[in-house]
Amino acid sequence: MSTATVLHIAGARPNFPKAAPVIRALDGHDVAQRLVHTGQHYDERMSEIFFRQLGLPEPDENLSVGSGSHGRQTADMMVRLETSFQEADPGLVVVYGDVNSTLAATLVATKLAIPVAHVEAGLRSFNRAMPEEINRLVTDRLSELLFATSPDALVHLGNEGIAAEKVHFVGNPMIDTLLANLPRFDAAAIRGQLGLPEQYVVATLHRPANVDEPGDAAELAKAMHGVADQIEVVLPLHPRGRQRLAAAGLYPYPGIRVIEPLGYLEFLSLVRGARAVVTDSGGVQEETTVLGVPCLTLRAETERPVTITHGTNRLVSRAGLVDEVRTLLATDRHATDWPVPPLWDGRAGERIAAVIAEFLR
Repeated sequence: MSTATVLHIAGARPNFPKAAPVIRALDGHDVAQRLVHTGQHYDERMSEIFFRQLGLPEPDENLSVGSGSHGRQTADMMVRLETSFQEADPGLVVVYGDVNSTLAATLVATKLAIPVAHVEAGLRSFNRAMPEEINRLVTDRLSELLFATSPDALVHLGNEGIAAEKVHFVGNPMIDTLLANLPRFDAAAIRGQLGLPEQYVVATLHRPANVDEPGDAAELAKAMHGVADQIEVVLPLHPRGRQRLAAAGLYPYPGIRVIEPLGYLEFLSLVRGARAVVTDSGGVQEETTVLGVPCLTLRAETERPVTITHGTNRLVSRAGLVDEVRTLLATDRHATDWPVPPLWDGRAGERIAAVIAEFLR
């Protein structure tokens, strides 16, 4: 057993399904672990329910940072993480994805000369107006171990001059969690619970490019009304943008059902039974690829192009959304042979754990 402790940093909803299989696999290597929750997402449905449903251990520490501007939130996390890292003295800090918790932990660990491992390294949208893109770039530049989920990520890291020996192509731990829980995704149950018809679309909308500016939000509302005129839309609405979308007139509107955010099992049960998904999220593009649910991504670019080349995903504009949905509804929902990206096989956590255990030795 290594005497060095691995410190996992999670803080937002997308982190938890990525961390769960890594933590579980490292237990098999008899590695000492601690989990720090920054509290970036702190609502029950955005955070705590994930620990129960995914079998994650209770956090050893919750920094309870809460919401705020990017600068304030990141700074607050850095102050609290510095104390946490100094007390824990870890041999490795593991960060996940591209949220502010990821960036804050990477900066603090690097300044304290603690090596960093980045799970989901190398993803690029090439749009620096996205805060997540800045988080990705900085985290990858400073990390000692970079775990890539797709072949395009390997290319990006190579083009940026990251040493090849630091990079490991391991697959996607978020898909590990999805495949492990697949029998628990009950589309009929959630449809009955919400009183939904047989045919419906799920929407997840929160990106600044879609909801921050009144003009963009109004255009989005008009597009979603056009979708709702064709098929019922159920929208688990992220706290971010809720007031703006209401002000833009997105809801109330016939055929649009706005609900509170759902737990992991409930949300993916809803997605599994959907006719299609309209989203501006990153992780949802990956989950629909494996579930075989058509996904229309309301963005000009994606940092997950493998979901387009190997999956169900298509990039669409707000102006083109209504026609895209009309075309989609006229085609068969089920593909007969859907290719899955390489190494999205449910064993990414095991591969990551093996590399970490070897690194610590």
